[in-house]
Amino acid sequence: QVQVEESGGGLVQPGGSLSLSCTASGMPRSINAMGWFRQTAGKERELVAAITSGDTAVYADSVKDRATISIDNAQSTVYLHMSNLGPEDTAVYYCNADPTIPAWGYFGVDFWGKGTLVTVSS
Repeated sequence: QVQVEESGGGLVQPGGSLSLSCTASGMPRSINAMGWFRQTAGKERELVAAITSGDTAVYADSVKDRATISIDNAQSTVYLHMSNLGPEDTAVYYCNADPTIPAWGYFGVDFWGKGTLVTVSS
């Protein structure tokens, strides 16, 4: 059984930073890519960043200058670090092991975690 578990998140002050991590277990095959997505009420889930096992990354325009995604293939773990957070970054952040990334023409199986809430507020 595939399990995708996020950790990190919580309350962050404006201008602060966050670090999220996510580990996938029980995967049926080696991981090709992992990614982070986020969603707010009434909006569609959107890509924040994704990375392949070969370290090719893609970022949303809204975060590309202040986010870093990295992957530990041996541990099936993906990390996201973001800085200079604003209220617009408040969302539930979801990890995806084997995400579908249209920009890559890659259609994954999409194993989702349950999400972790990030709230940016003073």
